[in-house]
Amino acid sequence: MKMTETQFQLIKSQLKTLTSQDCFYKRKLEGIDIDAIQSQEDFEKLPFTWKGDLRDAYPLGLQAVPDEDIVRIHSSSGTTGTPVIIPYTAQDVSDWADMFARCYEMAGINKLDRIQITPGYGLWTAGIGFQLGAERLGAMTIPMGPGNTDKQLRMMVDLKSTVLCATSSYALLLAEEIEKRGIGDQIHLRKGVIGSERWGEKMRKRIAKELGVQLYDIYGLTEVYGPGIGISCDYECGMHMWDDYIYFEIVNPKTGEVLPDGEIGELVITTLKKQGAPLIRYRTHDLTRVITGDCPCGSKYPRIDTILGRTDDMVKVKGVNIFPSQIDEMLSGIPGASSEYQFMIDHLYGKDICTLFVEIDKGVDKTSMEAAITAGFKAKIGITVIVKPVDIGELPRSEKKSTRVFDNRY
Repeated sequence: MKMTETQFQLIKSQLKTLTSQDCFYKRKLEGIDIDAIQSQEDFEKLPFTWKGDLRDAYPLGLQAVPDEDIVRIHSSSGTTGTPVIIPYTAQDVSDWADMFARCYEMAGINKLDRIQITPGYGLWTAGIGFQLGAERLGAMTIPMGPGNTDKQLRMMVDLKSTVLCATSSYALLLAEEIEKRGIGDQIHLRKGVIGSERWGEKMRKRIAKELGVQLYDIYGLTEVYGPGIGISCDYECGMHMWDDYIYFEIVNPKTGEVLPDGEIGELVITTLKKQGAPLIRYRTHDLTRVITGDCPCGSKYPRIDTILGRTDDMVKVKGVNIFPSQIDEMLSGIPGASSEYQFMIDHLYGKDICTLFVEIDKGVDKTSMEAAITAGFKAKIGITVIVKPVDIGELPRSEKKSTRVFDNRY
């Protein structure tokens, strides 16, 4: 990505502000002459920020403005280790609302829509982010939060919700419940805004078909405002990123080298206007690539590909690196296999044993499906696994994010 002059000046302003006061980045960038940064190439020599830095700054070491300017904190949704605490100013909250409203508009959502919000509220950024954007847009919100599927469906029917905001896992659960209860003719949904976890093409098509909606991928992370810093458009060819608020790079996950547009690597984000907790070259762990060329929708905002996985999602088995996205892709090419699977890795009798549980469509022969998936896995990913086909609905469903890979070796 070529940095624009406006982006460069905003970054220089951020760097000067951050290094002129006692905060995390003054220590992080100690010894670096900010005035000597005169180009994109100079900027790319700055050190990365990573999640370990943010944990070490707990609780409020990232705060870059006085206490009286902070109006809210959020925390990342991870359940392990020291939490990451992100403080927000009123301007940060307003900027986030503007970005999120822009996401809704990109998805063709307007003031007449009724937006049912199922992600969690509280310290997590998801629920309140969807809410903020909808209110900034001027649409009716139905702030359900996660769980209580009976009430979710009642509100969806009685209030005639037209937009569902959810994780892909919960959208699938709701779609299955609608079909099971035979209430599809009472559902008024037309759009689905899905975020917070990576999902495959097969799962996307299934949710879209069963809910009767067009789906949009929304992107974000707590460290960088939250969901709403980018979204896919009607043409479903990547996600447009709001580059007036963030600058992004794609780097080699191992070397940190900035990669040419089109090559897959790790997404690195620098905030341009954030006040409470600005971030410089933050490594997201998300794997994607820059999509070049003009989008058919006409938007000039740059695009990244749908998230392919995370550098920390990868497991290594028998010398082979395996990402969940590879399993998604492999299953998408096998008729009769659903999007739902669980990949188990165990260490037994001195060797790694891999078992892949896959839900298959009703009426499909399990023996032939077992052979097809075993062959597909070996051909596309490179190792032999034990395949266990199961009926649709047999694997657990989640109201939040689904875990699909279980490494039981450690």
